[in-house]
Amino acid sequence: MDYSTNVTYLSLEGHVELEKYRYVYFIICLTVYILIIFCNTVVISVIYKSKHLHEPMYIFIAALLCNSLFGTAALYPKLLTDFLSEKQIISLEACLFQAFCIYTYGTSEFTLLSAMAYDRYVSICKPLQYATLVKMSTVKKILFVCWFVPSCEIGISIILTYRQLCKFKLNRIYCNNYSIAKLSCGDISAMNSYGLFILSIAVFPPVFFIIYSYIRIIDVCLKNSKEFRRKALQTCFPHLFIFISFSITGCFEVINSRLEGNVPHLFAMIMSVENLVISPLLNPIIYGLKLQEIWNQIKLLGRRRISF
Repeated sequence: MDYSTNVTYLSLEGHVELEKYRYVYFIICLTVYILIIFCNTVVISVIYKSKHLHEPMYIFIAALLCNSLFGTAALYPKLLTDFLSEKQIISLEACLFQAFCIYTYGTSEFTLLSAMAYDRYVSICKPLQYATLVKMSTVKKILFVCWFVPSCEIGISIILTYRQLCKFKLNRIYCNNYSIAKLSCGDISAMNSYGLFILSIAVFPPVFFIIYSYIRIIDVCLKNSKEFRRKALQTCFPHLFIFISFSITGCFEVINSRLEGNVPHLFAMIMSVENLVISPLLNPIIYGLKLQEIWNQIKLLGRRRISF
């Protein structure tokens, strides 16, 4: 703690052999971050510029990719700076803000995936009512809820975490709300209970809704022709794949944060960042390659740039 400026600083102690491999880590991390920005920006730009892609399904995809850019922006710039710094420190306020952004990203990911499941469910199971149920005004309201509600939930958690600290070392490479809470001087049972409550309402309802949606979609597909099933699966497969991969990596991070100190440190550090590496990289690649409309527009954009 810096008493001269009355600012509390935390030391990030999670880096593995940083003195030996700092430049290797920096190059790998920078490459991954550039790829994330490039891939997500390309797909978002294609959706934005192509008027015929201004439909609910593609708008939800663009929102999901924007969420990935938001989450990674909270991690990578600070991580890259730490790789080149002699001391890996961060102020308590900045640490809490980073935790807020990363947790909001993760929670919003589930709400956006459930919104996308709703879009696919109505499109396939209730096609005649699609124009009524999924209007653009409805899409805007859904997107507002997908970001506003998680930010409020996580914001309350951050407020509960902000208290006097007795320890100032985080055994991580970025700020985690539960890890910050464990540094406090007082009892953290209220914050811990609220965290578990938020976890249950932020994750389980979207997961159950997505599972229910796909049960209904599969049921409808089985009753229709092969061509119908092919088209339905073509639009559903990317979403289902991303949902499963994000759920698995998210589960690892929750378990990892709760078992901190009881698993090998290197494994714990890898598990802690995979949600901000795998999903942000996979999302634009999966949607860009598997959805024909987006892929066609990407190829068209590439031809135009080559012709210039």
